[in-house]
Amino acid sequence: MVTFAGVFAHPDDDAYGIAGTVGLHADDPDFRFVLIHATDGGAGDIRPDFDATPETLGSVRQAEDEAGWRAVGREPDLHEWLGHPDGGVADVPAEDLVDDIWRIFQQERPDVVCTFGPDGIFGHPDHIAVGAATDAAFARGVADGGPGFRRLIHGVIPQTVFERWNSQRALRGLPVFDPTAMYHMRGVPDETIDITVDTTSVAHRTVAGLLQHRSQHHVIFDPPIDVDRWQRVVTREWHTIAWPPRDRTSGPLTDVLDGLTGTP
Repeated sequence: MVTFAGVFAHPDDDAYGIAGTVGLHADDPDFRFVLIHATDGGAGDIRPDFDATPETLGSVRQAEDEAGWRAVGREPDLHEWLGHPDGGVADVPAEDLVDDIWRIFQQERPDVVCTFGPDGIFGHPDHIAVGAATDAAFARGVADGGPGFRRLIHGVIPQTVFERWNSQRALRGLPVFDPTAMYHMRGVPDETIDITVDTTSVAHRTVAGLLQHRSQHHVIFDPPIDVDRWQRVVTREWHTIAWPPRDRTSGPLTDVLDGLTGTP
């Protein structure tokens, strides 16, 4: 059994970042999937004419996330909602956030943990705070010498992919991302990519999951929604390995579990 844990700030962060990987392992009886959300996304934007209010959006988005994983075809074996305020995770005392994540890690002893890197992909303070706290909780697991905690990875976008996507947006007359601005996508140098996962075979599952986040369609998708285009967009997932240090001369891995199958 190999346990894979994803730690994210908001509902739909996970749908972007790991749905393809989970879809690839959906039918593996030795794959355990743990998912942690710091917030319920209750302070997010609400799609015009969508039946939700600021008071109900959090519960709506929780239900959307759960429906998204059913659409992917692999629900989490454990799904924890930490209940921190959307937009306020960076204001939570860092040690408290680490303790919340460690409580689950200590129980589950995940082999591979995926979270945000220092850039948060979008520079979002919630993302950055969750990533830093997850890194610290993972370090506790490494230090205690018990099972699990074999690989810590950060979801990222390669710089060349970021530039290609921005060029495509400009050609379509859409706003481009400014990597110096908060809430805008940014890339990392291509040479820092340690894992490139080909998710083409499950791209339809990833898009099916994204479509379940109905309150956020205006944030996720450029109108009109083009399912075929999105199935092309989600054919790769990229990660850097934050721990253990890796010799990059051997080239990138092709799966987050490469070399880790079974009990160490």
